[in-house]
Amino acid sequence: MKGPVIKGIQLDLISEDMLDSMTSMEKVRLILDEVRNGKILVLEKGLTPSEQTKLIELTMTEIAQEDFAGIEIESYPVKQSDTFINKLLGKTSLKTRLTVIGPAAQLKTIKKDRDLISALVSP
Repeated sequence: MKGPVIKGIQLDLISEDMLDSMTSMEKVRLILDEVRNGKILVLEKGLTPSEQTKLIELTMTEIAQEDFAGIEIESYPVKQSDTFINKLLGKTSLKTRLTVIGPAAQLKTIKKDRDLISALVSP
């Protein structure tokens, strides 16, 4: 006797620690491979601007070569954490924040502001 068949969308929550242990290219490749497999990813720590650019470039390459609809990506705005000392030394610290990434055919952003991302996920 077989167990019940579970249908639905897989949602993977990826910790900041896991992301920090990976190179930029490893992150981009992981994200693209998982999204192509229909998964929706929630990254505890967002991607850097250069990582986002590389992800978009690779996505465009794969869209042109295969039957792949692309990705939807939404992040909270980057936070700047400037302390008085950092300002004196001319240093700024940008903190990337939570990011949601999924297949463009399944993930649609409904609303986004500085502290809320509301998205619709369809099978």
